[in-house]
Parts: sequence; structure tokens; C-alpha cells
Amino acid sequence: MVRIIRLLGAASGALLGLAFVLTQQKLFDNSGAPGLITLVWVLAWISVGFLLLPYLTVVPAGWLIREVQAMSTAEFVAAVVGLLLGLLMALLLGLPLAALPPPFGTYLPIGVSICLGLGMVGLTVAKRVDLVEAARAAGLVRNEDSATVGSQGGQTQVVVDTSAIIDGRIADIVDSGFLFHKLVIPHFVLDELQRIADSSDTQRRGRGRRGLEILARLQKEGPTPVEIVTDDPVEAADVDSKLVLLARARGAAILTNDFNLNRVADLQAVRVLNINSLANALKPALLPGDSLKIKIITEGKEQGQGVGYLDDGTMVVIEGGARHVDEELDVVVTRVLQTVMGRMVFGQLHQE
Repeated sequence: MVRIIRLLGAASGALLGLAFVLTQQKLFDNSGAPGLITLVWVLAWISVGFLLLPYLTVVPAGWLIREVQAMSTAEFVAAVVGLLLGLLMALLLGLPLAALPPPFGTYLPIGVSICLGLGMVGLTVAKRVDLVEAARAAGLVRNEDSATVGSQGGQTQVVVDTSAIIDGRIADIVDSGFLFHKLVIPHFVLDELQRIADSSDTQRRGRGRRGLEILARLQKEGPTPVEIVTDDPVEAADVDSKLVLLARARGAAILTNDFNLNRVADLQAVRVLNINSLANALKPALLPGDSLKIKIITEGKEQGQGVGYLDDGTMVVIEGGARHVDEELDVVVTRVLQTVMGRMVFGQLHQE
């Protein structure tokens, strides 16, 4: 394509050079070798056309195509709507401006059209989320139930947080078939995951690398489609805010096990799929009076307490268990405390 454009540029340059020579026939007559200078002149125009035409056509067009492809659907729609609104406003202002005497009546409508068109494009893209909310409040856009996972093109979507990837349980959830939605991985999440994998801390670096391996396996072998997107809301500074804005723009849910992100998303009416909440919901129910067989691992914070763990990782605090560290004993459940951070079980040693 570029080669054809260069050839067209060379041909155009030759025509321009010859046209200039033909219209200005006496231009090189006073020179010592008018034929040679005319030839050099035409060759110079051919070279200029050959070198410059791609930068005037193909390069700007390629840049424009790449920028449009990098835009999300919401950004593209907002840009088109903003351009139409800007041109409509420019038309209304341009009619009276065109009645002014030249040169004002000639150039002012053009300048107003350019300024309002580009200005409205930038404004609508920057405020696209607020504009959608205002349209929903006015009844212009169907107000979807906030509890419904969003979809785009008929495919339900879930935006995945870094914490959910490095946690590792996402692979088991996907393989089990409970998470069948399209997984959307923003590029800024990949960047954060890469920084964790390059960390100087050994444990943190290991978790980051495991997250990258899990993500690669989900892309190649997982039953659920995985899409890497370049959407990056520039109005947000931190990753959590970017995730919330991206999920709102796509009408999607967020998959995470980050408690703070969970709270922020809830406040902005974005649905959250919390892996920890799912794990808590799947834990077997324990009631006061139930008996457990627990190995006491360590002493608790309070005097005389011992601490053990169930197979699912639930902490069990045993009154009077401090003197039985490393022993496996029968424990009677006395109280179960359930919070958003997890579940704690309190018990006492079984009295025979």
C-alpha cells in the first residue's frame, strides 16, 4: 500500500513540476543549461512527492485507525455524539457569522466548526460515564438492574482484578463451570501483575508469577473466553478506580477478593463477585454444640487460648487450648462469628 502511495506521489510530483515549467516557460531561459535545470527541477518534484505523500496520507490514516481501535465502545459512541452536537452548534452559530463582511464571514464559521466539534468530542468522552447516568435518570436509556451482570454483544462480561488472578482459585472456579462469563483483563491489571512478578520480595514475586501462569492457562485451555483490553480510564489515578469506571462503562461485574475494592464498587452500584464471599458461602455450616477434631497449632492472643484451623482454612479459637499445642483434641463449638472478612469459630475442649 505504501509503495503504491509513493508511486502516486512521484507521479503527482512530476506533473506539478512539469506544470510549473510549462506555465513559467521563461523561468530557466537565462540559465546556462535550461534543459538540464528543467530535468533537475522535475526530478526534485518527483523526489518530494515520493517521500512526502505517505506522510500526508498513509501515516495519519494509520495513526487515526490505531487510535479508534484503542478506544472502547463507550468512548467511540461518546466521541461521535459529541462531534455531531458540536457541528450542530457550529451550524447554528455559523449562519449569522456567515453574514459578516469578508474575511470574517468566510473564516469565522470554519473556525467555530473546528473548535466546537473538537471541543465537544473531548468533553463527551471525558464525561461519558456521567452522561450515561444522566440519560438513565431521564429515562432515555434503559436502566438495567444493578444486580445483573453486564453484557456486550450478547456475551456477559466480568472484569478481573489483580487480587483475583494471584489468588489462584479463579482457575478452579472457571474449570468447575460456575464462572462462565467472558473474563475481561484490562492492560493496567496486567502491568500491575507484571510489577508483582518482578518484585524483590520472594513471596510476592512467586504469587505474581503464579498469577501470570494461571492467566496464560485460562487463555489457552480455559472453557471461558479471556479478552485483554487496552481500555484505560484516564480520569482515574489508581487501579481500583480504573476497574470501577471500566466496569461501569461496559456494564460488567468485577471479580476480586479485595475488601476495599468491594466496598468502593458497592457504593457506585457496580456488581462484585467476591471470591472470599463465595468460599464463605460454600463452607459447611457450624452450629454451637457441634463437635470438631482440631490440631492446636499455636497459642492465641488471649491468655490460655489455642488456635487451630479447619481444612478450608477457617480459624478456630479454643479456650484453654494453649497448654495443648501440637495436640489433636476434640473441641465443642461455642460460637461462630461470620464477617465479610471471613469466619471465625470459637470453641472449648470437650469435657468427658
